[in-house]
This record gives sequence, structure tokens and C-alpha cells, in this order.
Amino acid sequence: MTMPTSTLWGSDSDQQVTCISCGETLAREDAREYDKYGDRWEREGKTFEYLCKPCHREYCHQNREGLEEALVAADAGRTDRTKFLRRFCELTTESAKFD
Repeated sequence: MTMPTSTLWGSDSDQQVTCISCGETLAREDAREYDKYGDRWEREGKTFEYLCKPCHREYCHQNREGLEEALVAADAGRTDRTKFLRRFCELTTESAKFD
């Protein structure tokens, strides 16, 4: 019995992706998957963003549970920096009270 030449996930050998941190375009096989929800193992129905290896090494690998929801609630990218930081700190401080 011969094994198929492609992997379970498909062939990425010629796919180009862009690092979401620095903007570099690179081969998919040279990139690292990034899942903003922190669960890259649950793959069904997902699309991933990518980081180049240097950016992947630099980002924090700590648990991100609840981070995306807090960023949305604090209006990340939709309000000015001061308002965003104030609201984000309020939300994370409130959350820490209940942990």
C-alpha cells in the first residue's frame, strides 16, 4: 500500500503568506500559524494568520484566554489609545477580581 504524498492538511509547499506582525511575505512552510483565539489544534472551519519565525519568537506565548473578547470590548482599533488603554485596564482589573 502506498501512502499519499500530501499531508492531512494539504500541500503548503508553494503557498505564500504574510506575517501579521512585520508584513514580510514568505513561504507558508517557513511561517508559524497564529490563532488569535489561542486554540490552533481545533482546526475545523478555521483559517489561520501567520507569523515569520523571528516575530513568532518575540511574541508572548502565555495563555490568551479571554484576550480577544477584552480587546473587542475595549474597542481596540476603533478608539484612541488613551481611551482604549483605560477601558482595557478596567476590563482586565474587573476580570481579575473574579478569578
